[in-house]
Amino acid sequence: MNTNFSVDMNFSTESVFPGYRRENGKSGVRNHLVVIPASVCAAAVAAKIAAQVEGAVALPNQHGCCQVGADFLQTKRTLIGLGQNPNVGAALIVGLGCENIDAAELSAAIARTGKKTDYLIIQECGGTLRATTEGVRRAAALARDISALRREPCPVSALVLGIECGGSDFTSGLASNPAAGAASDLLIQAGGTSILSETTEFIGAEHILARRAATPAVGEKLLAIVRDCEQRSLAQHVDLRGSQPTPGNIAGGLTSIEEKSLGCIHKAGTAIIEDVLDYAASPGGHGLYVMDTPGQDVDSVTGMVAGGASVILFTTGRGTPTGSPLAPVIKITGNAETAVKMRDNIDIDVSAIIRGEISIAAGGRAIFAEMLSTAGGRLTKSESLGHREFGIYKIGPTF
Repeated sequence: MNTNFSVDMNFSTESVFPGYRRENGKSGVRNHLVVIPASVCAAAVAAKIAAQVEGAVALPNQHGCCQVGADFLQTKRTLIGLGQNPNVGAALIVGLGCENIDAAELSAAIARTGKKTDYLIIQECGGTLRATTEGVRRAAALARDISALRREPCPVSALVLGIECGGSDFTSGLASNPAAGAASDLLIQAGGTSILSETTEFIGAEHILARRAATPAVGEKLLAIVRDCEQRSLAQHVDLRGSQPTPGNIAGGLTSIEEKSLGCIHKAGTAIIEDVLDYAASPGGHGLYVMDTPGQDVDSVTGMVAGGASVILFTTGRGTPTGSPLAPVIKITGNAETAVKMRDNIDIDVSAIIRGEISIAAGGRAIFAEMLSTAGGRLTKSESLGHREFGIYKIGPTF
């Protein structure tokens, strides 16, 4: 676990990291071959294919069939975005053949980034065994192609950071969240991009965030996503204050949704908010963006990765093992006890902020240095332990 804050000396954001340059100008920190099932009906075959090809990772997509309207479009946008993520070197799409989402269309959309893609249809192959055999052949060819790619110097400004919190406690708003926000500010000062997530955790503090919007219209978009979130809850005859804070948050010392939100927004640092994004949508430029995601950690991280996040900062007071199939997830805690109890999962301990031994700025610099090390290829603990949690945010019923 990183508790070394010597990065305070001679610190500079004017640096590069060894990454993978993509044909569309993006830079990745990993070089995955992703096997994407177009629907849940193809998920098992996709997993069988990936299991037999070195460097391949399958996405356990549970959707893609019998979805309608905005819910269908969101799933489609998410799958395309995941394939387009700069951490992906190539993609194989696996379809059953009769689902709503078309495998050939997904493949073509991802190929527009310059990546090599391919697709196959289980029904056209003649079932699981033949589709798996053919899929392994095609995936292995893609894996050989991207194995020739080598890391080369990439500007820090190419990094897109996703910022998440989970299992929050009283230390989150005092230490880990502000330190993550300081790291985000450093990236933005270097010309990079950050995405703040979890709409449910702005409630009660949204007016404070809105003051930092680049324009009044952006501020209104931020307020609108919070209103919409509350209205969806009330339409289900549920008051969000009955589920937020969670039992774990309360046991960790948080007393209200407003207190939790006031701590949560510290992850955004001090930068101006350039725009508010739909779930899985990509930022239109550099700087700080807000994405409309749920408070559920896995679905939220998936949305940011689909929007192009190449590295995730994940603050936690009580500890969580959550990872991602495509982006390294750096776990940060401000709770010294959690740093010891969950040491298999925590990458950075900034509890020295609570003890008054270091400043928030110093903690931010340590996180930024860890982010660059991770971008250069160092595995996070969630990666080394095989944590590839995945979920797509559903916003409508399946028929």
